[in-house]
Amino acid sequence: MSSKLLGNREKGLVFIVSAPAGTGKTTLTQMLVDEFPCVVESISYTTREKREEEVDGVHYRFITREKFEEKIQAGEFLEYADIYGDLYGTSKKWVESRLEKGLHVVLVIDTQGALKLKSRYPATYIFISPPSFEELRRRLLERRTESDEVIAKRLAWAKKEVEKKNEYDYWLVNNDLETAYQVLRSIVIAEEYKIKKVKKGV
Repeated sequence: MSSKLLGNREKGLVFIVSAPAGTGKTTLTQMLVDEFPCVVESISYTTREKREEEVDGVHYRFITREKFEEKIQAGEFLEYADIYGDLYGTSKKWVESRLEKGLHVVLVIDTQGALKLKSRYPATYIFISPPSFEELRRRLLERRTESDEVIAKRLAWAKKEVEKKNEYDYWLVNNDLETAYQVLRSIVIAEEYKIKKVKKGV
C-alpha cells in the first residue's frame, strides 16, 4: 500500500540529502528506494580510488581525473565538488531523464555541492546530523575502513557541515534509524502532495 503514496506525478521531484560521513544517510536513502519503486538514487561520478567492497556503477562511477575534467568542460555535471582532494559529480543528463519518467531522484551530496545547487536548482534540501560528534566518532571507528588521521579529518569537516544545517529546508537527527526514516519518508510524501496542491491552485 505504501508504494501508492508516491509516484503519481508526470514529472518527478529532486531531493538533496546531505550528512556527515557515518550519519546513516546511505542506509536511510536505501530504505526509501526499497519502499518506493518511484524513488531512485543518483550514482555520483568520482575520481577517488575504489574500495575493495565497492562496485563500479553501483556505489559510484569511478573515472580518471582527466575524464572528470572533460565532463566539467562539456557541462555534463549538475554539480561537482572537490572533497579531500577527490572530485565528485552528479550527471545532469541522468537526473533529467529520470525526472521525465516521473521518478523522484535522491542526490546524496555534501554541503559544498548542495549549497552551490540551492541558489539555482529547484529541489527539497534535507540535512541529517548525528546525535552527537562523540557518537559520530564511535560509528566511524566501528566501520574500520579508515585511518585515525582520516577519521579526524572527517570529524573536523562534519562540524563545518553541521553549521550549514539552517540553510536546508529540513533538518533531522539520526538518533534512532527507524524514527529518522519515518521522518524522512514523511518529508518525501508531503513534498509530492504539496507540489500537486500548488499546481492545482489549492
